[in-house]
Amino acid sequence: MTAFRRQWRLPVKYILASLSVLLSMTVATFAAPVMTVETDMGVVLAGENGMTLYTFTKDTEGVSNCYDKCAVNWPPLLVEGNTMADGDFTIVERKDGTKQWAKNGMPLYFWIKDEKKGDTTGEGVNDVWHVARP
Repeated sequence: MTAFRRQWRLPVKYILASLSVLLSMTVATFAAPVMTVETDMGVVLAGENGMTLYTFTKDTEGVSNCYDKCAVNWPPLLVEGNTMADGDFTIVERKDGTKQWAKNGMPLYFWIKDEKKGDTTGEGVNDVWHVARP
């Protein structure tokens, strides 16, 4: 019986280690990389970097309509890795195959001209861009 246990001890150890690795690879994060910051316009949503997030009135719920030059000036808040949506935050699939964070279905963007945490220089641009609120 001792020889039998020794024979199976090593493979079981490898199987358990392999299962542990597989589980860690498939576990997804369930949080949007979003925080709130105090600005001259009150509390707004911001990316993890503290930069203000915006919504685009030409988007519809679950659909981004900002591409090409628009996306250069208004970079989308992209989803990284296996992150999954939770609560008020959802994920929008862009037509280029990337995924973008949305709040209540409305895609979220940064404004290229904001320079520091709390800047809100994108508010009201062309009457279609607005700070995202918590």
